[in-house]
Amino acid sequence: MSQPRRRPSPTRRVRLLPALVLAAVLAAVVVGAWFQFGERQALDTVHSAGSTGPDRVDVVATLQRVDAAGREMLVRVQVAPRGALADADGVSPAEDLTLQTSTATRGDLTFKAQQRISSVDVPVALTGGSIADYPFDSYETSVEFGAVSGGAKVPVRVLFSNNDVSFSAAVDASSAEGVALLDIGLARSNSVLFFAVFMMIAMWALAVSVLIGGWYLVTRRKGLTWPALGWMAATLFALAAFRNTAPGTPPIGCLLDYLAFLWAEMIVAFSLITVVVMGIRAEPPADNEVSAPTS
Repeated sequence: MSQPRRRPSPTRRVRLLPALVLAAVLAAVVVGAWFQFGERQALDTVHSAGSTGPDRVDVVATLQRVDAAGREMLVRVQVAPRGALADADGVSPAEDLTLQTSTATRGDLTFKAQQRISSVDVPVALTGGSIADYPFDSYETSVEFGAVSGGAKVPVRVLFSNNDVSFSAAVDASSAEGVALLDIGLARSNSVLFFAVFMMIAMWALAVSVLIGGWYLVTRRKGLTWPALGWMAATLFALAAFRNTAPGTPPIGCLLDYLAFLWAEMIVAFSLITVVVMGIRAEPPADNEVSAPTS
């Protein structure tokens, strides 16, 4: 007859606990490092389009910032003529140079001959998507670059990179007839998405904790328990402050609010008011009667 399997003793479980905690911490660090490495690789990626001939205009376009509320992104453009299109110093155009852009930007860029070219910040309009979908909002736009030097069309080579850590950029680069075309898709980066999802989980966890605490106070008829009431009131205001730390400062009424924040605030407020009302009813009556002195 087989003997029953022996269960590990509580002492052995306690000894295994530090090893399990250490393994969990190491796994979290490895996963975090892997996510950070992937985002860093994406930021270091340079997308190129256009001609690679010796006589061309190089355009280095760097995405500096995405304004989701204003539905535009800011691109820093650095223009450098090459070969016969450049002056002897290599940093000035030999003839008047015009950098033609698409309708998503606010206009073409003109650079005078024999004058040093400095970088220009160009706002680009975004299409599609809405910040009301935060943190799952996404946007897209198309940017074209063409160049005219001395009244003649010249080839262009564009190098595009992303410098906004809050957004990831998917770029489809192509060229046709000397014009470089960039189809850009923007979405929240993995770090922003991860933190926003964590915020929603934390909001629901805090709201459920307050609800369970309030249910315990009401069913046990604990009366007005002031430390518990202070904790509930502090949670009510702490959730609002916590929500304002969301990356990208999304406006009120976004998906984050309807999935977690507004419901959490309502649950905490309802629990606090219920505990106060039921606590007053459970409080024993005050003894205000004063015994008369005996003669």
